[in-house]
Amino acid sequence: MKKLLILSMLFIGAISMNINAQAEMTTGAKIEFSKEVHDYGKIKYNGDPYCSFKFTNTGNEPLIISNSKGSCGCTVPTWPKEPIAPGASGSIKVKYDTKRPGPINKSVTITSNAVNASTKVLRIKGEVGQAPKSGAPVNSSGAPAKM
Repeated sequence: MKKLLILSMLFIGAISMNINAQAEMTTGAKIEFSKEVHDYGKIKYNGDPYCSFKFTNTGNEPLIISNSKGSCGCTVPTWPKEPIAPGASGSIKVKYDTKRPGPINKSVTITSNAVNASTKVLRIKGEVGQAPKSGAPVNSSGAPAKM
């Protein structure tokens, strides 16, 4: 009988610890993005460089984004510096240098206190068209010709 009682107590204790662990995992800020990839498609050279990633704090504590970093200098993110209240929304605005012809495949890494994704990687993709041809005559070195 003592063994049964001890086993019952251990079983109940284990269940209690599991429930508490699950409750702790659901407490905190949570970040949910409406999209994680932005496709510029085919964009003109020097075209609109901006896109945004909207997000919502679906947790029960304020969301704090501590950093947002582009994968290179051509990808520059801006983010809200103030805490985002539970249920509130915000956006990460990204500027890509559209004076770089060719394919776009860059990332932005977000660092926050979100319990579901403390580090989140967002992606941008697309293709920037060629620079317009200049009508000015050039010499053999590529410099403008003297007239």
